Amino acid sequence: MPSTHHSPTARHPRARRLAGLATAALLGLSAMPGWAQQLPPLEQKDSYRVGFAQMESNNPWRIAETQSFRDIAPECNWQLTVTDAAGSAAKQVADVDSMIAQGVDAIFLPPREEKALIPAVMKARAAGIPVFLVDRIVDDEVAKAGEHYVSFLGSDFIEQGRIAAQWLVDNFEGEQAHIIELEGTTGASSANDRKEGFDAVIAEQDNMEIIASQSGDFARDTGRQVMETLLQAHPEVNVVYAHNDEMIIGAIQALELAGRTPGEDVLLVSIDGTRDALQAILDGKLGVSVESSPRFGPMACDVLNRYAAGETIEPWVRVEDRVFTQDNAAEHIDDAY
Repeated sequence: MPSTHHSPTARHPRARRLAGLATAALLGLSAMPGWAQQLPPLEQKDSYRVGFAQMESNNPWRIAETQSFRDIAPECNWQLTVTDAAGSAAKQVADVDSMIAQGVDAIFLPPREEKALIPAVMKARAAGIPVFLVDRIVDDEVAKAGEHYVSFLGSDFIEQGRIAAQWLVDNFEGEQAHIIELEGTTGASSANDRKEGFDAVIAEQDNMEIIASQSGDFARDTGRQVMETLLQAHPEVNVVYAHNDEMIIGAIQALELAGRTPGEDVLLVSIDGTRDALQAILDGKLGVSVESSPRFGPMACDVLNRYAAGETIEPWVRVEDRVFTQDNAAEHIDDAY
């Protein structure tokens, strides 16, 4: 399937530039010193002070991502500073501000929200600190890879949604699919794109309809609560699509409490590839989980070293994801997080 990821190259350059300047003016970014400068250089040296501004640590994916950075730090000879914004975009901005004040050499940032973290990206660049976005992006009509931040390291979220939808199209055996969609965090690029990819494929199917769509904030318990509410309003549901595995595990709990049988009278599809999801696949409750790897540490080390060596880093350092089903879940579960 062709990729149309919401990436720094996905829109007409002139349109992006005009929209970016207009929005930047509204945010007060044009007055920042160095806003029109190019990317700050990074000196080659034996050790770097690196900041990783994590958004939260309340699920296996985020924990595995942070651990990947911690694991690679000694190998890369990084002095690593890790912060946890506890699910707050405002706290994440403050964490980046603190890293800027500490004078770190580089910042790796998984932005909780597309727009809220733009000022943090701009302030770091104005301070001469290169920023690498990890697993999510900011609004690319305002901040662009290769100009405001170095690169985006991550998966193709739109493609993930499309793959999940196509698996559903290929495996749904009923007459009419009544789909509940559990969305991720409102304003997050991963949620926006996974919805876009999935919804586009479903819209082309005459026998499939998304009957309800609501945010579960990428959280297991919130996903369970939302599923309980939507199940009462839509008892006809026979398909659930969640933007991540934590929400689908919560949905499984809600369905079972309501007397439904996941994997039999309700078909479930999800994204991430966590250990719990692979176990749910083996248990016959979950149909598919499209991988979204959290192990960015080695890639981050390589990209930082290449950047310091003067290489031009590609705007999108893409992660290639796998698809987990009954056919291969057993062989991968021991390596899952």
